[in-house]
Amino acid sequence: MDPFEMFGQPTHDRWMRLALEEARAAAAEDEVPVGAVVVAAGRVIASAHNQREQLADPTAHAEMIALTQAAAALGSWRLEGCTLYVTLEPCPMCAGAIVQARVPVVVWGAADPKAGAVETLYRLFDDARLNHRVQHTGHVMEEACGGILSEFFRAKRTKT
Repeated sequence: MDPFEMFGQPTHDRWMRLALEEARAAAAEDEVPVGAVVVAAGRVIASAHNQREQLADPTAHAEMIALTQAAAALGSWRLEGCTLYVTLEPCPMCAGAIVQARVPVVVWGAADPKAGAVETLYRLFDDARLNHRVQHTGHVMEEACGGILSEFFRAKRTKT
């Protein structure tokens, strides 16, 4: 069975909507609106959004925080059997962490022309030189995922 289907119904939109809720929470905190959720066995085990400003931490991307939460929930750094949903194509740091965590599936929303490491600038998930490959699907709910980012940065430019 396709990992993106359950009982014949596509599920990735359902989980991406939850990641978008996290992105909205980030925007409300004046953080770049990126959200992520980790799903295992049909339930969310982690959800996070960008917190770089709030934590003064350059590594506090939504994916990084969600991976840490998921590892704690499972009691293992190996996130086999999990799917990560994220509203923006992962950057090199996050893509590397995803590979290291052995996440088998990533679903992402908007492409990242400045730092995308899955399809846009780099293809880390498909690199045969690495010890783990990640199945990935991009551009899921791309308009909604990209729209929240565009609106956030438009509002930032208007304020200055």
